[in-house]
Amino acid sequence: VQLQASGGGLVQAGDSLRLSCTASGSNLSAYSMAWFRQAPGRERSFVAAIGRTATRIYYADSVKGRFTMSRDNAKNTAFLQMNSLEPGDTAVYYCAARIGSGQLRSELYNYWGQGTLVTVSS
Repeated sequence: VQLQASGGGLVQAGDSLRLSCTASGSNLSAYSMAWFRQAPGRERSFVAAIGRTATRIYYADSVKGRFTMSRDNAKNTAFLQMNSLEPGDTAVYYCAARIGSGQLRSELYNYWGQGTLVTVSS
């Protein structure tokens, strides 16, 4: 499966963005999906993960209550709705996929998109 992340941009603190991750080459319904992010000078970190049927969704503590992950298997797309953005959310956001249940560890994901940059100004 090939993943294409999009939707990043430059926003102000308090604004919202919605990231999309569109899959090609395979039916997304077979994969659990996740978003990770990497801020400048920092390691990649977990943001959110969603199971194949969206019955289980996991969030990093730092984004709970502000970010919402969802998926539309009919459109082969996963989303990350980001509200109340903070400067600390500035990072390159990557989507990832794996066959199996949703996981929080990046090394368990086999497929990665190219990343989309989110910059939040204060």
